[in-house]
Amino acid sequence: MKTDVLSLENKKAGSVDLDDTIFGLEPRADILHRCVVYQLAKRQQGTRKTKERNEVNATTKKFGNQKGGGTARHGNKAAPQFRGGGVAHGPRVRSHAISLQKKVRRLGLKHALSSKVADGSVIVIDEAKLKDAKTKAAITAFAKLNIANALIVDTEFDEGFALAVRNVPGVDLIPVMGANVYDILRKDKLVLTKAAVEGLEARLK
Repeated sequence: MKTDVLSLENKKAGSVDLDDTIFGLEPRADILHRCVVYQLAKRQQGTRKTKERNEVNATTKKFGNQKGGGTARHGNKAAPQFRGGGVAHGPRVRSHAISLQKKVRRLGLKHALSSKVADGSVIVIDEAKLKDAKTKAAITAFAKLNIANALIVDTEFDEGFALAVRNVPGVDLIPVMGANVYDILRKDKLVLTKAAVEGLEARLK
């Protein structure tokens, strides 16, 4: 499918063909959901930890009388029912990551791109460069393109552009090789450079 290419001044700068096998699929919510769950589970730290019975430093001597105490005949202060004792079945350090086939992850990225195209939320620009590499200039350019909450994808970002956009709220930069389902879906707009379109097609074909 053909789509217009714009400059950062919101002027037409040609057109580009988007591959229908990547940008023209019928979005499937089940695949997108699986990919998002996979990503969020993988980045979850899983560092919560409580001391269990064998890790608590407490007496293992019988601390009460055999008879007449009115309680059970305990022999370990580290038991979970005592104050300061270990925690029964508490959280342990572990990985929350789940497995997902590489072909499903690739398909998920295609469906994420296609969903943005279907919503009319994709903007293709000729290049991500500013004459005046300042945050104020970036905000002005984004206002012309009606960009307030967006993910900008390029093969390699110009250093001045990256510094200018770094302080713009709601706008994130990501290279082609880092493009992922979660980051694409969580932003209102997806801004691709012509080089990014070629890079994504080369990556996903």
